[in-house]
Amino acid sequence: MQDQHRFNLKAWLLWTAGFVAFIIGGALAMGVVGRINDFGSALIGGMIAGAVIGTGQWLVARRLLGNPQTWIPATALAMGIGLAIGAWAVGYGTSLGELALMGFITGIPLGAAQAYLLRDRLANAWVWAAAVPLLWALGWTVSTFIGVSVDNQFAVFGASGAITFMALSGVLLDRLRAATNPSTPAIHPAPNTATAH
Repeated sequence: MQDQHRFNLKAWLLWTAGFVAFIIGGALAMGVVGRINDFGSALIGGMIAGAVIGTGQWLVARRLLGNPQTWIPATALAMGIGLAIGAWAVGYGTSLGELALMGFITGIPLGAAQAYLLRDRLANAWVWAAAVPLLWALGWTVSTFIGVSVDNQFAVFGASGAITFMALSGVLLDRLRAATNPSTPAIHPAPNTATAH
């Protein structure tokens, strides 16, 4: 029987490959609303990008993430709200500090919504809620350092930031999954059964 506490490299690689959804979502948002330079474009652009990202995440981890009819809309709405507030809070600026802060704020409702949906599937789902804002800020930081033309006011960071986000969040997701694994109680069935009798 496979040790469920071991790092699942295959699942991590698949999750990390989901970074492609960020590229598609960002391009689609840019095509529909253009630059993220006001509250409306941020809200709608964030929802479009979030819907694609949520779909990509669900496709690469559907067994863990559950019902797509909740995961995808929740991700879309949370990202739209987060981006609208975050972009407004930094005055739609594109400096490294502004984008990192915008990313952090975007990640707050996004992480909270996803953690809520994961609460019955992962142990310590609150860790996901706490990590997503930090990782979203890191995604923008990496993209800015790499030299992505962030002054174009994109809805989401580029491929480098997306790979960083998905790779690191994939490690976290695996560790939370391992801590939650239903086989954990089954590791010690004999003592529990013996004491019960």
